[in-house]
Amino acid sequence: RGAAAGDSLFRELSTRQFFIVDGGAAELRKHFLEFIRGKKALKNYEESLKAFVDRPLERFRMLQHWLRAYLPQSEHPEWEAYLDETAIWLDINDFREKQVQHVKLTETLDEIQGSHGVINQGTYSLDYHPFVQRLSQYEAISVPMFHAFAARKKELAEEATEDMRLDEFKPRVLSSFVRNRLIDTVYFPLIGANLAKQIGAAGEGKRTDLMGLLLLISPPGYGKTTLMEYLASRLGIVFMKINGPAIGHEVSSVDPADAPNSSSAEELEKLNLSFEMGDNVMIYLDDIQHLNPEFLQKFISLCDAQRRIEGVYKGRTKTYDFRGKKVAVVMAGNPYTESGDKFQIPDMLANRADIYNLGDIIGDSDDAFKLSYLENCLTANSVLNKLGGKSHKDVLTLIRVAETGVIEGQEYEANHSPEEISEYVNLFKKLLRIRDVVLTVNQAYIDSAGMQDEYRTEPPFKLQGSYRDMNKMAEKVSPIMNEAELETVIRSHYEQEAQTLTSGAEANLLKLKQLIGTVTKEEKKRWKEILAVFAKQQRAKGYGGSQVGLVVEQLEKIAEGLSK
Repeated sequence: RGAAAGDSLFRELSTRQFFIVDGGAAELRKHFLEFIRGKKALKNYEESLKAFVDRPLERFRMLQHWLRAYLPQSEHPEWEAYLDETAIWLDINDFREKQVQHVKLTETLDEIQGSHGVINQGTYSLDYHPFVQRLSQYEAISVPMFHAFAARKKELAEEATEDMRLDEFKPRVLSSFVRNRLIDTVYFPLIGANLAKQIGAAGEGKRTDLMGLLLLISPPGYGKTTLMEYLASRLGIVFMKINGPAIGHEVSSVDPADAPNSSSAEELEKLNLSFEMGDNVMIYLDDIQHLNPEFLQKFISLCDAQRRIEGVYKGRTKTYDFRGKKVAVVMAGNPYTESGDKFQIPDMLANRADIYNLGDIIGDSDDAFKLSYLENCLTANSVLNKLGGKSHKDVLTLIRVAETGVIEGQEYEANHSPEEISEYVNLFKKLLRIRDVVLTVNQAYIDSAGMQDEYRTEPPFKLQGSYRDMNKMAEKVSPIMNEAELETVIRSHYEQEAQTLTSGAEANLLKLKQLIGTVTKEEKKRWKEILAVFAKQQRAKGYGGSQVGLVVEQLEKIAEGLSK
C-alpha cells in the first residue's frame, strides 16, 4: 500500500497545483460538520484537537474516532471508505470546492454467472479502490507465486517423464502405414468392439464391468504391431510394447530381479512401468509364442472382471487394480515358435480373449483381404506411391481396370495423362500376379501351421505370404517388365526367404513351385523322392524309433529292391 500511496502522491504533485478531493470525502466532511454544529458539539470537537496540536498522528487518529462515531448515524455506510481522506482534509483545514471531483467509484453488476463468494444471487458490487488494491496484490504476490508453481510443476513433470521414459512409449505410426478398406470395414469394428469392452466407450452404452483381452495371431509381416500402434495414437494413450523374444521362454515371473539377462530385465521393467502408469495405456505383448505359458497365466486376473495383477516396481511387490481405468491388454503372436512347435495360449486366458487371425480371411471379407495386399504395397513402389498421394479412389478404379481390362467410361478424381494411366494399369496387372502368388503361399502356410505333425504327408511349409513379402516384391516391379522378368522377381524373392529356413529349404521351394504351377519334370521327380523319404520318417516316428521301426524300414528297402 505504501508504494501505491507514493505513486498517487507523485501524480498529484507533478500534474496539479492542488490536491483533488473525492466527492464522497467532501460529502462526509460536509455532513459531519453540519451534524456536530447541529448537536452543538463543535467546541468540544475543536478542543479535542487542540490537545494534539504538536502531535499530528494522534490528532489524525482523533479525527478518525470522531468520524467513526458519526458514521452509524449518517445512514451512509459507504462513506466509511472515505474516512481516512476526510480526516486528512479536516486536519489541514484547507478545503476548496473546486478541488472536489465527483466520480462514481462503485457499480452494481447484474446477471453475473458463477459461484464465487463475491457474487450474491447473480449480483456483484464493484468498488474501484478495493478492487484495484486486490488486483495489485494479486499481480505482486499471486501471479509470481503461480509462475513459480507452474515452472516447478513443469520441472517435476519433465523429471518424471525422463525417469519413466514416457517419450519412448509414444505411439509412432510408420509412414508406410496405409489405412486400407480391410482395416476400415473389418478390423476397426472388431478391434473397436474389444477395446470398448476393455477401456469403455463414450455415451449411454458405456460399460462399467471392463474386462477382456485382444489376441492377434498371424505370421510375421501382417502389420499387427503397426495397426495397434496406429489405434493407440488415435486414442491418445501410451503404447507400451513388450518384446516377447527378449523376455524369453524360460521366464515365468514378472519380477525384473528374476530375469536371466539385462534384455529380459529391461522388458520386465517396461511391463511393470505400464502397471505403474495405471491409466491411459495399451499393454502390447508382441511375439508371445516366445513366452512361457506360466508367464502368460499371470495376466488371467487382469483380463477378467477383477482387472488386477501382481507386479514388482522398483523392488516392491504391488497389486495393481485397473477397474474403471483405460487400460487395454493386447497380445500378438505367430502360430509357430522358433523351434517349429505349435504355440498354444493357456486355456483360461484364451477364454477371456477375442482372437483374430490377421493373416487369414475373417468372415465375408474375402475381397477386402485380397485388396489389402495391393493397397498396402503402394508406398513400396515409387510409381504407385505418387498415385496413392493423389487419390485413393483412383487407386481402386485402376485396380478394377487391371482386373477387368475395361478402360473406357472410368472416372478419376485426380488428373492423369493417358500414358500415366497405362503405366499404372500395367503395374497393377503385375502386382495382381504377385498378389495371387502371395495369397497362395499364405494359405499353404496357414494350412501347414494348423496341422499336427502326426498327420503330415509332406514336410512343413514355412514360406510366408505376408504384406511384408508383397511389399518387398512390389518395390522391384516396373511397368516395362515382361512376364519372364516378373516370374524371376517372385522366384528370387522366395529363394532368398528359403535361405533363412536352415533346413527344409529345398522342400519348401519345390512345394512353392507346385503351388504356383512353375515346377519342371525333374523337380516333380525330386518332389516325389522327398515325399517318399518323409513318409518313411513319419512311419519310423510312429514306432518311436524302436527296433521294430528299423526292421520295418529294412523290409521296405527289400520290397523296393524286389519290385525293381
